[in-house]
Amino acid sequence: MQLNRRQMLKLMGATTAISIGQPALFARAATSTEIELEAAPLMHKLHHAPEAQTSTLWGYNGHVAGPTLRFKQGEKITIHFTNNLPEPTSIHWHGLRIANKMDGVSGLTQDPVQPGETFTYEFVAPDAGTYWYHAHHKSWEQVARGLYGGLIIDPADGDILPEAQDHLVILDDWRLDETGRFDEASLGAPMDWSHDGRLGNWLTVNGESLPRFSLCEGMPHLLRLINASNSRIMEIDPDRFGAKIIGFDGQALPNAPTELGYKPLLLGPAQRVDLLVEPKESFALEELSREPFPFCFFDIAEACESPAPFVPPKPNALPLPAKTDRFQLDVRMTGGAMGQLGDIFYQGERMERGDFQRTKQFWAFNNVANLAETPLFSVNKGETVELNVINETAFMHAMHVHGHHFLVEDRDGGGVEFNPLWRDTFLIGTQQSTRIAFVADNPGKWLFHCHMLEHAASGMNAWFEVRA
Repeated sequence: MQLNRRQMLKLMGATTAISIGQPALFARAATSTEIELEAAPLMHKLHHAPEAQTSTLWGYNGHVAGPTLRFKQGEKITIHFTNNLPEPTSIHWHGLRIANKMDGVSGLTQDPVQPGETFTYEFVAPDAGTYWYHAHHKSWEQVARGLYGGLIIDPADGDILPEAQDHLVILDDWRLDETGRFDEASLGAPMDWSHDGRLGNWLTVNGESLPRFSLCEGMPHLLRLINASNSRIMEIDPDRFGAKIIGFDGQALPNAPTELGYKPLLLGPAQRVDLLVEPKESFALEELSREPFPFCFFDIAEACESPAPFVPPKPNALPLPAKTDRFQLDVRMTGGAMGQLGDIFYQGERMERGDFQRTKQFWAFNNVANLAETPLFSVNKGETVELNVINETAFMHAMHVHGHHFLVEDRDGGGVEFNPLWRDTFLIGTQQSTRIAFVADNPGKWLFHCHMLEHAASGMNAWFEVRA
């Protein structure tokens, strides 16, 4: 039986938050540009109740979430990665516009790193902002087990806040069984793959249950929120704690800080938002998709050092899409429960009714499920690409473009809430259309997929080619 959050709280007596101290909220790995990173099993308690059982999870350098990696824009970064898991894996540096061979997609940009082997990732991060890294081999399983961490790129020139005012907040939902242990047996459930994806019943921040942290009254604090969930769309209202928006997906808004202007903020899987808060009183982060559920608490500290002022970051120099002479493509999303399952092709063959359960391929782009031998599209370097994505399914999706940031130009003919609005992952509602555009300036084979990881594994996974 899967417990909902209210049942879990009642069963385990979760009435108060625990205090775990500032270092867990912002765990800096190192200032070096050359680091060692290891993936390996670990034991970790996901629920703080005394009777909750410890889970066997997977993590980087012995932690869930993994160490926060922090570098400077333009630096050459070297990461020696060792796989000590019982199965192959790879690492994707989500949101970074880096060389294709370093993108970390096993089977497309690199061979998976086998157990006991080492692979060296080397790249230069061109853009400042909030990013993250996660497994990209059997992501639906490996990310669910805890293989992710935060990645911050500081601007090459510009003011940054000290650690005491700069906080990484990685949100994740976990599916726990009645003992509070990670529900390993439910991984790969066909119901998840054909519906909303894997949804959990417990939330953590940086791998911790109901943490409580201290902020300084009236001092500017930057909260870098990352949604590391397999499939859950987090609903958060920044107005509840007086926060303003700095940027999305690592890209600063030109008029930041600014009001959100609508509520709630929907933070889809893989999406990030940077919030500026100058707290006058204690507050909690709440998930609002059903009844408000406070899952992270911020208290006012008794004593603080002199604050550093917040200086809005400069927007990154991203190439602007051409207004005309664009490569244009409609991408129709079909399939899933209560959706159109006819005329879906997988591995070159049209699937019949019994094939969907056998292959677990329930979704498609333009009638093709999962990676085809031919790309979704192919363009020359420097061309502007315009994708009109049309969601004909009964579910929302979080669409991610590898190797590029794009402008969200329109939703259902009604424009967008910010202009310009740069993203690397966008949410699209059921029966909604969204138009995005980007300059294909990064040569190679790149993924375009849903970041509801079960949806990607079950068909919403394609690739495009940028010819040099």
